[in-house]
Amino acid sequence: MSQRIDYYNDPSAPAANNLVPSVNVVVTNEAGELLLIRRTDNDNWALPGGAIDLGESIPQAATREALEETGITCEITGLVGTYSDPHHVIHYTSNDEVRQEFSLVLTARAVSGQPTPSTESREVRWVPPHELDSYGMHPSMRLRINHYLRGDSPHVG
Repeated sequence: MSQRIDYYNDPSAPAANNLVPSVNVVVTNEAGELLLIRRTDNDNWALPGGAIDLGESIPQAATREALEETGITCEITGLVGTYSDPHHVIHYTSNDEVRQEFSLVLTARAVSGQPTPSTESREVRWVPPHELDSYGMHPSMRLRINHYLRGDSPHVG
């Protein structure tokens, strides 16, 4: 099975060999809960997201990725920030690709659908903000969520 391994400020991390523009989406519902997925490739909890495809706008990529990974249709409402830290690299073991972090994090409101796992998400759930600390996630993902919760938008980094 293919794995995703995140390295952050790790001197033993492999050197990046690719840079892929991607998106993450902070999707909220009427109760103010955040939509999280439990990734199949590393078992961490995360915001839905993925690579931006050629011919696709940033909002189109965000809504597509959210729907594919969660079963939730959403409407983009804003920007949390940009994340391009060269000290965060992601190793995909299936093809030995090592990406430097490059992500745009958007906000969205849920429009329709039910949380539904996919090939990329073993679990999907709405999480109240006060419960987020009990979910295991990579520090870079927690940073993005914290920027959203604090309203430090837009973060540029």
